[in-house]
Amino acid sequence: MDRNEALALMHEYTESDALRKHMYTVELTMRAYARHYGEDEETWGITGLLHDFDYGRYPNDAHSPTEEHPAFGVGVLREKGVSEEILEAILGHATYTGVSRNSLMSKVLFAVDELCGFLVACALVRPSRSFKDMKVKSANKKLKDKAFARGVNRDEVRQGAEELAVDLSEHIQFIIDALGPDEEILGLGSPSEQQD
Repeated sequence: MDRNEALALMHEYTESDALRKHMYTVELTMRAYARHYGEDEETWGITGLLHDFDYGRYPNDAHSPTEEHPAFGVGVLREKGVSEEILEAILGHATYTGVSRNSLMSKVLFAVDELCGFLVACALVRPSRSFKDMKVKSANKKLKDKAFARGVNRDEVRQGAEELAVDLSEHIQFIIDALGPDEEILGLGSPSEQQD
């Protein structure tokens, strides 16, 4: 599956602009980490782009390991011939599936998923609405504030960095640096910087 096919599938299943932007955020970060580790950028990017494509229709509030998100989406992708490496990473990003994160790609997907959402929330409350002037210290302070971005699982943020064997502050900086150049795609940046 190439990016155009992945993008079409994501758009077919996902109506929410916020959820689409989340998947773009994870895609951009996965591509940056693929370059960092010398891995295949297309494979990693497509994995990030598709990791939540079924979430809007099948959110799985019960956390079933075999029904709804991500199991439903993985079934669709398997029928389309998507590689087991991608499917395992997508299943592994949801802890309730019980699927181990053995590959580097699966560990990175888990490590960036919650944190990408959190850092976008941090950017949205900045006067600049931007990553370009965001500091790790500020993000870490907000991470300790449980009232901020309540939906973000702080335990999974920490667990992701641990599984990847990276310092959490360095991991945060890496994601800020990865997203800054493309933030306008995500609806971020000051209004004067955004294109019409």
